[in-house]
Amino acid sequence: MTLGGVTTFLTAILAFLVALGPLIVIHELGHYAVARACGVKVLRFSIGFGKPLWIWRRGRDATEWVIAAFPLGGYVKMLDEREGLVPKEELPRAFNRQSVWRRLAIVAAGPAANFLLAIALYWVLFMYGVPGMKPVIGQPPSGTVASAAGFATGDTLVRIDDEPVSTWQDARWVLLQRAVQKSTVTIEVLDDKGRTASRKFDLSGLTSEDLDSDFLKKLGLTRLPLRAPPEVGSVNPDGAAARSGLKKGDVILGINNSRTESIEEAIRVIQENPGKTLLFEIHRDAGQVTVPVIPDLHAGKDGRKIGRINAVLQNKPEVFAKYIVDVRYGPLVSLGKALQKT
Repeated sequence: MTLGGVTTFLTAILAFLVALGPLIVIHELGHYAVARACGVKVLRFSIGFGKPLWIWRRGRDATEWVIAAFPLGGYVKMLDEREGLVPKEELPRAFNRQSVWRRLAIVAAGPAANFLLAIALYWVLFMYGVPGMKPVIGQPPSGTVASAAGFATGDTLVRIDDEPVSTWQDARWVLLQRAVQKSTVTIEVLDDKGRTASRKFDLSGLTSEDLDSDFLKKLGLTRLPLRAPPEVGSVNPDGAAARSGLKKGDVILGINNSRTESIEEAIRVIQENPGKTLLFEIHRDAGQVTVPVIPDLHAGKDGRKIGRINAVLQNKPEVFAKYIVDVRYGPLVSLGKALQKT
């Protein structure tokens, strides 16, 4: 594995642990809090399994607070006759001596805490504002439901039946619900000239397998490609882009004398030409240069050979601006949406 690959792997592991850590802590705190509320003695609160790395003893019960070697979970250990001798005076505080309802509450408190965390996070997000892509569609392929319904390039989805949609995520969620019901929906759109129109959309032909995949693509509803020359973002030092001298901030104006007006176009040309020399017309430092790039040969998911240059292609923020909407709601509406989303 190359140095870049090792760095990527370690970054992924670290990100996983950082994301998992709060979920574990909140989950175990749920068990802990309800156990204490029910009068059960807690012997240990551990984040991670295996050998303890740090131990703190706190409280009148001298509960052990532990960080262990393998941080892929955690546990709350309670006083229990099934795990050892319990002094007579502490028997009322043993887990196994509690009523069925108390034991159920203690066990259920962990998952419940995670649900409450999800609701709280979504509530804050909806109040603060969630950026999303406006549901502006590209040209529906012929033979799809969207094409038959009369959708056209530049149509913006505004409302599905009686529900307003502001982002692609909104549209996907509402259409998924209707697709499960095999419904025919009415979609209100704004065309590229600002005129309102309604389209009837039949979802009855979707199968359960379709719903498990990208069902919007099968229906013919795809995002309008952003039409702008892509910019080179990060460059992997071990890839074809670095060997050819491409730099962060280079704007790809064209490849082999053909204008490049989207990231998708650039990626398609690169993937279709492994091992072949491609002439990149680059805008760099207020000037224009030609850079020969030979994409590396890689095996695609379907087994075919594709080209890669090991660089991230991106659009400038101003290109995104007209396609992005910031969705935010008041506290009560945000709470309702957080509950629904969770």
